[in-house]
Amino acid sequence: MKILKITIVGVIILAIAIWLVFSFYIAHKPKPTFIQGQIEATQYSISSKVAGRIEEIFVKKGDFIKSGDLAYSIKSPELEAKIKQAKAGYEAAKALSEETNKGARIETITSAKEVYMAAKAMAELAEKTYIRIQNLYDSGVVSLQKRDEAETNFKSAKYNENTAYQQYKLALDGATKETKEALKQKELAALGTLDEVESYAKDTQAFSPISGEVSNILLHTNELAPSGFPVILVLDTNSMYLRFSITEDKLEKFKIGSEFSAFVPALDKNIRFSVRYISPLGDFAIWKSANKKNNYDMKSYEIEANIIDKIDGLRVGMSVLVED
Repeated sequence: MKILKITIVGVIILAIAIWLVFSFYIAHKPKPTFIQGQIEATQYSISSKVAGRIEEIFVKKGDFIKSGDLAYSIKSPELEAKIKQAKAGYEAAKALSEETNKGARIETITSAKEVYMAAKAMAELAEKTYIRIQNLYDSGVVSLQKRDEAETNFKSAKYNENTAYQQYKLALDGATKETKEALKQKELAALGTLDEVESYAKDTQAFSPISGEVSNILLHTNELAPSGFPVILVLDTNSMYLRFSITEDKLEKFKIGSEFSAFVPALDKNIRFSVRYISPLGDFAIWKSANKKNNYDMKSYEIEANIIDKIDGLRVGMSVLVED
């Protein structure tokens, strides 16, 4: 009986000793440390070259928008006025160019021809008169004064005939080649101005460049949107990746192309990643050593890693714990 009691006490003492040793081991066992990262994604902005007031927004935060979907529209009375001005300028330049290429009006040509014919008839009459006076002068019937007057009238009539003919020829030929070319180029310049304004008009409707999730809407209906302002932000959910920072003494574990597993608390799951990018952070991101063995300042590096395991429910902003 005494031996049994001693045995029981010994077992109890041994159990207590084992429990104390195990508790001490658990209490002083090195706990794993983690590097905390975050799920990121490429963000795109939907903007317009046109400045104006937001007419209507067709999406809400959290909506999934497809590439090419209409996101919002802009109302710009100033642009509409510029389009009217550009159209009027083009039509005026076009009309002027066409008129120049057609030449003078038929009435102008007819009038110039009749003036020429009249001048020609007068020249012929003056020529005949001069010939008769010359014959009479040769016969001694008329004086030299009369002959000189007839000759002068004849020469004046010929000059008038030539002038009328040149006017008639100008009416037939129309504008010069250089004038026609200049007006044609003015028409093309006006057309270019119209095309430019109309291209801006197309940008009054802003479309999404990618398929993704609407993460933010910075302006709302009737607010003034400056040119190029990012009115709507869209996250490319197909390009999610992990981003975290480490000190340079841990770079050996994370080489380009290397794979590792990390824990996502929000999903209570481990996910595999593959390192795609390593870059040193700025000089402000320096880890100061407190250990005398590491008596130098270590630089920090940014790591980006692609997601190998595609897990439903993974979202931008979720924390990820990478074992140190």
